[in-house]
This record gives sequence, C-alpha cells and structure tokens, in this order.
Amino acid sequence: MKNNRTWANLLPYLLMLPILILLTSMAMSGNSKTLTYGQFIQLLNRKDTTIEKVSLTLSNTVIDVKGTYTDKTGDKIFVVTVPNTEESNNNLVSLLESKVKDGNITFVDAYKTNPLIEALVQIIPLIIVTAVGIYFISRMSGSQNNKAFEFSKSRARLEGNIKVRFTDVAGCDEEKEEMAELISYLKNPEKYAKMGARIPKGILMVGPPGTGKTLLAKAVAGEADVPFYSISGADFVEMFVGVGASRVRDMFKKAKSTAPCMVFIDEIDAVGRQRGAGLGGGNDEREQTLNMLLVEMDGIDDNKGIVIIAATNRPDVLDPALLRPGRFDRQITVSLPDKNGRKAILEVHARNKHFAENVDLAALAARTPGFSGADLENVLNEAAILAVRGNRDKITMEDLDEAIDRTMGGPAKKSRKYTDKEKTLVATHEAGHAVIGLFLEGANIVQKVTIIPRGVAGGYNLMTPKEDSMFLSTKKELLAQITGLLGGRVAEELVLGEISTGASNDLEKVTKIAKDMVNRYGMSEAIGPVQYDSDSGNVFLGRDYTSNKSYSDTVAYEIDQEVRKIVNGCYEEAKAIISEHRKDLDNIVRALIDQETLTKEDLDNIVKYGKVKPETVEENIR
Repeated sequence: MKNNRTWANLLPYLLMLPILILLTSMAMSGNSKTLTYGQFIQLLNRKDTTIEKVSLTLSNTVIDVKGTYTDKTGDKIFVVTVPNTEESNNNLVSLLESKVKDGNITFVDAYKTNPLIEALVQIIPLIIVTAVGIYFISRMSGSQNNKAFEFSKSRARLEGNIKVRFTDVAGCDEEKEEMAELISYLKNPEKYAKMGARIPKGILMVGPPGTGKTLLAKAVAGEADVPFYSISGADFVEMFVGVGASRVRDMFKKAKSTAPCMVFIDEIDAVGRQRGAGLGGGNDEREQTLNMLLVEMDGIDDNKGIVIIAATNRPDVLDPALLRPGRFDRQITVSLPDKNGRKAILEVHARNKHFAENVDLAALAARTPGFSGADLENVLNEAAILAVRGNRDKITMEDLDEAIDRTMGGPAKKSRKYTDKEKTLVATHEAGHAVIGLFLEGANIVQKVTIIPRGVAGGYNLMTPKEDSMFLSTKKELLAQITGLLGGRVAEELVLGEISTGASNDLEKVTKIAKDMVNRYGMSEAIGPVQYDSDSGNVFLGRDYTSNKSYSDTVAYEIDQEVRKIVNGCYEEAKAIISEHRKDLDNIVRALIDQETLTKEDLDNIVKYGKVKPETVEENIR
C-alpha cells in the first residue's frame, strides 16, 4: 500500500520527464536550419557569411554536413546532406577549405559512430537534472505532509540508557522507599498479579520547586531499566481543539506497545486543572485533553506494566477526577530536606568537586535551612565558579559563604558606595535585628550580619532556627519572629531618633504573621480558637471574585484590633531588649561600619569582649 502511494505521488513527475525532453529538443532545434544542397552552395558563396566549423560524416552514399555559420542575424546551426560522389566531394572540400574559418573541418566515419550513444549524450544530462528536481520537490512535499500528520502525534520523548540511580538522589529517603516497589513491579509485574495486588496506575509527586521530583522519577526508570517517556503538561495543549486529546491517545498507544515502561508527565497542572472553573467556563482544548487523559488511564488494564508518574507544585488546582483511585491514586509529597537531608544532597553534588580542608558540609547544611536540592546544587556550582574566578585549585569555605549570599540576595554590589549617614543607618538597622536574635529567647540564631548591598537590600541578617521545624511553629516562636523583624525599626528610632523606609519588607512579613495568628491559627485571646481565613487553594479568577468574607464587620474590627495588639506588644518588647543591650548594639554598629560583615563568632566576641578580635586571655585578666 505504501509503495502504491509512492508511485502515485511520483507519477506526475514521471510524466513531466518526456515533456521536458521534448521541449528541450525543440529549443535546441529552434536555432538549427536544414539546408538543401543548392542552398548550401549559395551559403558557401555568400561573402557576408562566415562558417565557424564544419563536421563531415562520410557514408557510402551521402555526406552529412553539420556546422555553424555567422551572418548579420547572428550564429546559426546548419545541417545538409550531400551526395557522396567524387565530383561533389572535390567541389565540397575546395569550397569548405576556402570558406571555413581557420580550416576548422572535422571528418567523422559514419560506421564508427553510434546514433543511440549520441542521443543519450544529449538526453542523460536532462534526465539527471529532472531527477534531482523531482527528488527535492518530493522531499519538500514529503516533509510538509509528515509535519501535518505529526502535528497530532505525541510529543513524549523516549529516553533510553538513563544513568540516574537512587544513589544520585538524596534527602528524600521515605520517598525513595515508596518508589522502590515500582521498580520491583516494573521488573516483574506477574508477581503482583499472582498475589492479586493491583499496583497504582498513577503516582502524583507533589512538592516545592527544586526538591527533586523529576530526578526521583528518572531514578526509578534507571533502576528498573525500562523505557522512560518524558513529556510536559504544556506539550499537550494547542490552540486547535482536539489536538491535545489526539496526542494523549498516541502517547498511551506507544506506551502500551513498549510495556513495561514508565510515562512521566511534568507540570501536569498545565493540563489537569479543574474543569468548569474561572470566568466564562474553561478552555475547551484543555478540558478535552484532560477528559482523554482520564479515559486512557481507565483503559490501562491492571498489571500491564505501565506506570504513570506526574509531578506538580500546585496540587490544589487539579481536577478531583484526576486524583481518585484508579487514576492518580497515590500521592507522594517531596518536601524540602532537613539538615541531614541537606548534608546528604551536598555530598552527592560534591563528588566531582575539589574542596579545601576547612570545608565542613555539615556546617554548610546547618546554615542553609529552607534550601531545596536545586538550591544546594547551585550553591556548590557558584562556589566552584568563584574558585575558578579567583585562580584557586580548591573550593574554600569563603567561596561557599559567598555562594550562599549570592543565592539568597544576588551578587554583592561593591561599587555602590554609601554616604556616611546611609552607612550608619543601615548598620544600626541590621544591628537591631542582630541584638534581638542574640538576646531574645526563642529567636533564630544569627549566623551572619552584613551591610554590603545585594539586590534591592542594603544589608541583611542570616538567621537560622535552632532546630529544623518541618511542620509546626508555636505561638512563642511566631512572636519571637515578629519581634526580631521589628528590631531594625526599633534600633533606628532609639539610636538615630528617626525611621527610614528600610523596614518596609520587615513590616510586610510582620503583618502577615500577625494576621495568620489571628485569622488562621486561633492564637488570639480575645477572638479565641476560630478560623476566619483559610487557603481555599482556588486561584481561578472567577472564584476569587465570587468569594465572600466569612465574618461580620464587627469581627473584622476585632481582628484588626488583635493584629495591632500583637504587633505593638512585640514592638515594645523589642524596645526593652535593645534598650537593655544598648552597649552591645553600639559595639556591633561600630564593627559593621568598620568591617561591613560579621560572622556568628564575631558577634559572640563582641558580646563577650566588646571587640571582634579580643586580646589574649592574660590581657583580658589584667
């Protein structure tokens, strides 16, 4: 069938070939003139005509004369047949010798020439040119037709020879345990069928960006050594209705033909958003694509060796039908790593890097709370780039410190120069945060203070919690956070007698924490354990417009009063702490103006000795 189509496509071009040959021969003969013997004699006797060259083909009876001559009208080709007699030969040769330019006469034996070969010599170049034209035309038309047919084909990329293993994934041990049984299933699905167990058809991995969801999926495929199809949710959706559904069908068709295999859909929220939401309804193309995805997942027979793994950081917007048992019936949360997990991740990414002896990855993990696996990999990469930039053979702890700062706030703007007033203001503000962190019980530990501007910030404090808290925060800890954030504003007021715009970001965070304490966590004594606000998880425009407050204006007034009470109470506590430790505040301000950056050890020395670099023990005793 395919061969018939090929010949049918080539038939028009094959028909064009003899037409082209005929047209070419006509064009070639259009400038050629056949003469009688008498006309040829007249041509030889004309004085205004010059014969350029002549070819004589001798046979027993006739002589074929071919040549070119030039007259007033230009160059022309002539052909004449002359009787082959002794008298005509002598007359012809004598006339030609006197008329032909430079005696350019060629004699050809007719019995040594092949008319077929002469014809082929003229036709073969035409055939070659025609064949080349047909080839390029067919390639162009074929590629366009293929693109038209491939438009509705699946965009899933088949990745083979995946080298990622579980040893390359760190900081998510529980998640790896959940995924380990998939490897066993993909290697031996009959074992589960014999036990009557049904392996989940779809697994949804949920977590913040950069936590390793895609890496974990590749590790499963690498360990199982099965075909791995990778596609993004955005690859399904096009402007033409029905294309996405066709791509879904084609993807599952390929998966079934190569089972056992694994299909990974990244950012599935692009195609799996809840149907019928938002102003004006939903998107027809996206909803049809989602419907086909639901149908195809239902069509996968139990234990056929096909596992669908999807990843998203927005599970709240997914359609409920996508999350029911029989589709994505297992949900695995890939959270940000704790301190031990961060250390393991750093060890994985440090395999191909060279570090100095003073580098402590455990200390680095303790200083990076809230960092994802991608952030940690970026920190080590930035440190390696800084080491190369400094022409060092190994990565030092200073490179890692700078890499953390660059990841959090961007590169240092060393060319930006403070005025003396601005420098004192920024140093006072940052010192206020540091004093609260040093002397308030329950506050985060101050790891570093700097007044070197980065990004839009004039300076910042690097503060880490005493212990990694994955889920819960107490009321005391939240109040300590608010107090620490207000330390900079309080220091400006007490030391300089004026306030600046530098605390705008601090006040934004303070307001959010205080509102959440009252509205969501029920931590207000006056209002009590009632939740007046919650994350509904619906980000659709229509629902945002149609949402209503769940409390009266009287309650709203009470909420404002409680928020203000919490903030004012923390503000007064910050005032009391900074007033009590005013001497330490002034010492930190002087040290910041002098050195611009202070570490935790520097702050401890200032509190203990009043200086960044204290004298020896004997001098302190004296």
